[in-house]
Amino acid sequence: MKILIVEDEIKTSSFLKKGLEENGFEIDVEANGMNGLQRATSVDYDLIILDVMLPRMDGWSFISKLRAEKKSTPTLFLTARDGLNDRIKGLDLGADGYLVKPFAFSELLANIRMILRRSPERIANKFVIEDLELDLDTHIAKRGGKRLELTPKEFLLLLLLMRRKNEILSRSIISDQVWNIHFDTGTNMVDVHIRRLRTKVDDPFPKKLIKTVRGMGYTIESQAS
Repeated sequence: MKILIVEDEIKTSSFLKKGLEENGFEIDVEANGMNGLQRATSVDYDLIILDVMLPRMDGWSFISKLRAEKKSTPTLFLTARDGLNDRIKGLDLGADGYLVKPFAFSELLANIRMILRRSPERIANKFVIEDLELDLDTHIAKRGGKRLELTPKEFLLLLLLMRRKNEILSRSIISDQVWNIHFDTGTNMVDVHIRRLRTKVDDPFPKKLIKTVRGMGYTIESQAS
């Protein structure tokens, strides 16, 4: 597996390169967005690890231009920017994951392996699971051709479930990815939002896609390959 790291902090990129090579990955490193984009569009990588704050071209512009070039290389943002709006922006622009610094290396490895083993039905910035569609360019979700009126949080929650279809997502993972809360709040916040999402995504349709796995979490199931 070949990974491109685009990171301007030398200590961080060296740490990442050494650790990932020890885990069997082939690593290239670029220290600015412009050079990183040139390499990303000319070489086929299995994954790109990308900072947001980069010289010559920031991470937002990088991934926007990468997707405009029709390159669907899986991309993981690794950044100190921990705001919910930043997380939403990164995913909206086409990132496959968003991990906030500081991080545990084991957590990074888990994110990388999770992204690499996914195979969502993705065409450019559109995700399709059976008759459910989500378009990142237009920020529109549809089922059976009918537009779903989703709140921003519901859209992000649906995006997370669709990106990671057939994976069981715990409440803590969902709260981390959607609300940037890294601990159990002791509330039923996730359950409430899942219930609201179901009323729009599942209730009007005969086939139910969002599944509850008792004691573990939630998933969107699809038998399509």
